[in-house]
Amino acid sequence: MLEKLTQFKSEIGSELHSILDFWVNNSIDIQQGGFVGKIDNDGNVHPDAEKGCVLNARILWTFSAAFNKFQNPVHYSLAERAYNYIQNHFRDRENGGVYWSVDASGKPLNTRKQIYGLAFTIYGLSEFYQNNKKQEVLDFTIELFELIEKHSYDHENGGYREAFRADWQPMEDLRLSEKDRNDPKTMNTHLHIIEAYVNLYRVWPEKRVADRIKHLLEIFEKHIIDPDSFHLQLFFSDAWKSQSKAISYGHDIEATWLLQEAAEILDDEFLLDKWKEIAIKMSDAAAKGFMPDGSLIHEYDLSTHHPDTHREWWVSAEGMVGYLNAYQISDDESYLKKVFDLWSFIQKHLLDKKNGEWFWGVYDDYSKMNEDKIGFWKCPYHNARACMEILRRII
Repeated sequence: MLEKLTQFKSEIGSELHSILDFWVNNSIDIQQGGFVGKIDNDGNVHPDAEKGCVLNARILWTFSAAFNKFQNPVHYSLAERAYNYIQNHFRDRENGGVYWSVDASGKPLNTRKQIYGLAFTIYGLSEFYQNNKKQEVLDFTIELFELIEKHSYDHENGGYREAFRADWQPMEDLRLSEKDRNDPKTMNTHLHIIEAYVNLYRVWPEKRVADRIKHLLEIFEKHIIDPDSFHLQLFFSDAWKSQSKAISYGHDIEATWLLQEAAEILDDEFLLDKWKEIAIKMSDAAAKGFMPDGSLIHEYDLSTHHPDTHREWWVSAEGMVGYLNAYQISDDESYLKKVFDLWSFIQKHLLDKKNGEWFWGVYDDYSKMNEDKIGFWKCPYHNARACMEILRRII
């Protein structure tokens, strides 16, 4: 097993550099600044595509983290490019926060304040600050934290509301995307707020941040994680009544290690032991989505008993980290086998060995999904982070 782990680590290291090189060579928008908004599966650049806050924040995080690991000045230059573009085009100087999207030339397009977008910007900024220690970067990060706490935190029911107009007034359509339900609270946003706050706490270890991380862990334990199945519930009313019967296997397994990481940073042994136990239970719940070919399917709808069996790149990436984490907690090699099976599936069906990066996903017959290679949601964050996390964990 040690020999197999060593080989796996070597392959993951090579893949990480391949992902980073793809983005270095293909993502920069030379004509209009920043990064291109869309490159399709065939490698065609769409010069008029809108540019998303999430894409740019995730590029900022990825290349900041890569520089922190490898000290490659090319990686720093991309992180700095992302930071400057967010500052100059996404930052709302009048109302505070960041816009959800800008047009191809960098003018504000969708000016809503999506808390998910602010959270990812905090995540990227706090990683960037780790390598340059510029006060303006930390100040911007803290400002976004304060805005989320001021406008989004629900003092009555706990947790955070989804979205606001540009001036922070309430709005009717709160959805992240057209695929989502229109509910005031979601698992997805809470997962990425806690992820962002953990990274903020690393550079700004204030008690208020620690208190909010602890509060978010309580929200997950009391409201979001189903106490019977240990799947995540996805959509909620203000008072935390579940609004959906859908299961998201990728989020289930992603949350296992992110929530454990949140407990770790609080330096509370009792809390950490509890979240390790929960991580195992959630990992076992997510394992119900495995297919015979070693892959994890996307979702399952309990109301219709209908599985969504296509396989997406990010689910496979998060699955590797989540099951490696489960193995490290338990020493149960069945979890490690899941890691290797996922990697085998990724190598066989998701890696674009001709043009680089990963395909969005495949259908049951392994035909490629016709989705972006770079896009509003197709970023280097899940797969590059999975590789970095694996390299960190395998000594």
